[in-house]
Amino acid sequence: MAALENRTAIVTGGSRGIGRAIVERLARDGARVVFNYARSEEPAAELVRAVREAGGHAHAVRLDLAEPGAGQQLMETAEEHLGALDVLVNNAALSFTPTPLADTDEELFQQVMAVNLTSVFLTIRHAARHMRDGGRIVNLSTVNTVRPAPGIALYAASKGAVEQLTAVAAMELGPRGITVNTVSPGATDTDLLRGTNPEKVLEAVAAGTPLGRLGQPADIADVVAFLAGPDGRWVTGQNIRATGGLA
Repeated sequence: MAALENRTAIVTGGSRGIGRAIVERLARDGARVVFNYARSEEPAAELVRAVREAGGHAHAVRLDLAEPGAGQQLMETAEEHLGALDVLVNNAALSFTPTPLADTDEELFQQVMAVNLTSVFLTIRHAARHMRDGGRIVNLSTVNTVRPAPGIALYAASKGAVEQLTAVAAMELGPRGITVNTVSPGATDTDLLRGTNPEKVLEAVAAGTPLGRLGQPADIADVVAFLAGPDGRWVTGQNIRATGGLA
């Protein structure tokens, strides 16, 4: 029997990169997965086809989490398709060109917080009300909450708040057997990482990582799958830094 057979899962930001790897892994483990995407329509459709051809179940919902109330809307739409909720993975995040605090405007602040924090709050709140007992919540953060860098104040701050939401939710939902954890990736080889960093920077990061390479999306998905599955039953309120030793 597959680890997540007869279980349902929602993954935010699931069409590309780490999110795609998580959708693929949870589906391979037997879960029926719903994921959202904001703009990447063709990658989302291709992922659904790939999962179904492999014998799994995936369903894509086009929904921009920057829109007011979108997190709650996603949960309601997904549950109409799934019927119940066992696993929630908050992966979606809005990245941006590193910007000094002095040059950061309010509009960017609102956009980043809407996707990276408000949507996470809304999905966790919905799960706290409707998730089946024994469920799993996994929130994606970043190594940058412990390795800050100039220009990423909004990103690091939004993810730091997610880590605190995780800690409190773990305490509140524990009596129902629901675990809540954070996974904090290090430098992970995605289109987003390569599009925002020159090759020499990526080479330096890989050289400074004890395991000597960049992470791969599957490296992160495997950690998420452990926490989402039966073997993660005794782990809650934790922040697992899947960084190859970078942090």
